[in-house]
Amino acid sequence: MMGFIIALISGTLMSIQGVFNTGVTKQTSLWIANSFVQFTGFLLCLSVWFVKERNQSFFNLWKVEPKYFLLGGIIGAGITMTVIKSMSALGPAKAVMVIVTAQIVVAYLIELFGLFGTQKVDFCWSRLVGLLMTIGGIVIFKWKT
Repeated sequence: MMGFIIALISGTLMSIQGVFNTGVTKQTSLWIANSFVQFTGFLLCLSVWFVKERNQSFFNLWKVEPKYFLLGGIIGAGITMTVIKSMSALGPAKAVMVIVTAQIVVAYLIELFGLFGTQKVDFCWSRLVGLLMTIGGIVIFKWKT
């Protein structure tokens, strides 16, 4: 249950952050806003690390395998940029629906094929139907009346 609650909080924060970042971008620029987001996030993480985990060395990062796992920050900058652009173009609700649907599809494919060291799962028709229903929901939501 706690994982579900945390996921709800995550989705809520992502939606609010996307709106805030889009507002900053409109008043500055895409890359200034993105830099500010990443920098302030870095400062918060560094502060929490200093208070809670400073016994853990940053040098442990060089022990991470496979090395492509270290691309999360670069991917994070791409996420921030694409969320800002999509919210600006589609509005918050449509953008988040498409973003979340893309997350579901890609996450299922990652599990289905066991990519990036995840445990491989068997194909399940009900999951495919669920994905198609989600995509259908976007079509209905976008439908002009």
